[in-house]
Amino acid sequence: MRYEIRVDGHISETLAEAFPELDHVVISGQTVLFGPVVDQAHLYELLARCQSLGLKVLEMRRLPE
Repeated sequence: MRYEIRVDGHISETLAEAFPELDHVVISGQTVLFGPVVDQAHLYELLARCQSLGLKVLEMRRLPE
């Protein structure tokens, strides 16, 4: 599965390193993290990382294969 997680604002390279399995781009004042998600537990782990880093998740969606 591939997912996209949109967070508010531009995250630094240091914060992006907290998500080594995901790529990221900045679009219109948002950072889009995207890449493979192994299973539901991995997805929840990614969301927990966002929360622990104080990132505001705006949208999360599964991408077409």
